Amino acid sequence: MCIAREEGVAALWKGVIPGLHRQFLYGGLRIGLYEPVKAFFVGGAVVGDVSLLSKILAALTTGVIAIVVANPTDLVKVRLQADGKANTIKRSYSGALNAYATIIRQEGIGALWTGLGPNVARNAIINAAELASYDQFKQLDLVLGFLLFALALRWMW
Repeated sequence: MCIAREEGVAALWKGVIPGLHRQFLYGGLRIGLYEPVKAFFVGGAVVGDVSLLSKILAALTTGVIAIVVANPTDLVKVRLQADGKANTIKRSYSGALNAYATIIRQEGIGALWTGLGPNVARNAIINAAELASYDQFKQLDLVLGFLLFALALRWMW
């Protein structure tokens, strides 16, 4: 409520557009590339059990690829949210697209990847934890579900 009180209610929505850009890019890439990258690591079509290490490597890889592509959206989101706060540089972007264009014009296209190193480290690790564990539990759930189904059938007969 501090932001709404000091900067107005509209300030609560400053980063929503680049936040959506990030979710579409980062989320789509990290999830969409996971299966093909996993297949690449195991050497072909994924059939049967895949090691947890292969799942972790695939998820780390897709996390890195996704955030390298989506880093500009994070930068713009943070800059829009910080614009106008005390102790920050006043940039006065009119919106997300204006922020992308202004950054490129004033700082160069490479500036869109400011902060890439920490962003890669954080997002790759989070992606590995989320996707690899989900994939592992999904595999375990399928096995347990089949066993419970078989036991139920045996009990019924």
